[in-house]
Amino acid sequence: MLEALNLSRRYGDFVAVDDVSFIIQPGEVVGLLGHNGAGKTTIMKMLTGYLEPSAGSIRIDGEAVTDTSRAVREKIGYLPESLPIYPELIVADYLAYVARLRGLDPARAVPPAVRATELEAKLLDPIATLSRGYKQRVGVAQAILHKPSFLIMDEPTNGLDPSQTQHMRALIRQVAEHATVILSTHIMQEVKAVCDRALILRSGQLVVDERLDSLVQTRTLRIRASGDGVESALRGIRGVEALDVVDGAWQLGIAGDVNEGASEVARVLVGIGARVQEIAPVQQDLEAVFRRVSEEVPA
Repeated sequence: MLEALNLSRRYGDFVAVDDVSFIIQPGEVVGLLGHNGAGKTTIMKMLTGYLEPSAGSIRIDGEAVTDTSRAVREKIGYLPESLPIYPELIVADYLAYVARLRGLDPARAVPPAVRATELEAKLLDPIATLSRGYKQRVGVAQAILHKPSFLIMDEPTNGLDPSQTQHMRALIRQVAEHATVILSTHIMQEVKAVCDRALILRSGQLVVDERLDSLVQTRTLRIRASGDGVESALRGIRGVEALDVVDGAWQLGIAGDVNEGASEVARVLVGIGARVQEIAPVQQDLEAVFRRVSEEVPA
């Protein structure tokens, strides 16, 4: 488990991260979202121990990062936005070098990472000659050599073409079977494709911390039903806040839990003998949620 409590980071008078707290459970894939300058990279560097917080604390599996930095770092794999690669080395030599830095036997550590990132055909190529996508794979391979229990990735699909992006998503899902993954991005498609939960930052502050399914779910039900008395029955349901017709379907805004509201709608409509084709929550677009939250003026 990763715990961040009241994290702040200041550079003189500038506050890059302002009193941010969150807990990430084992096995979660969490998207750290925000516009450029929102504080994502600063938080990631603090999580890895690269930067020390100006205030607050970070604990990984109960150990404080600042107190037992080396022991904690052995549990972390990190892919920074600027890839930590040596372009003059061939892929095999670079990965063997990183393995030795971590105190690992390259003969044991390198092959599984190479297979996971599908780098077999590029092992003897100089890194400088690789495409952006393959360089990104090398970056991921060095991050997972030691089989970390936490993988932190900063903009992992930045600059990749659609095919490379699909491969990276599949790789993240594969790693997430055995590790907790935290990825920073401003691309909503990445969040929807691989994340369970979203943390949204604005001007260094955490403004949203929700599971993705809850974040996009509204308190509006889409209802397709026919029969006498449907409209009056819907208006008579306790907690109804709004009733409209959109694209040939009823849109019912309700107070409280949307799933309980759906059950009540079904009970009422069946009770009047209506023919019911659909009762479903209306999902809001993640891009619209992000845009609204990111652009709100702080109170």
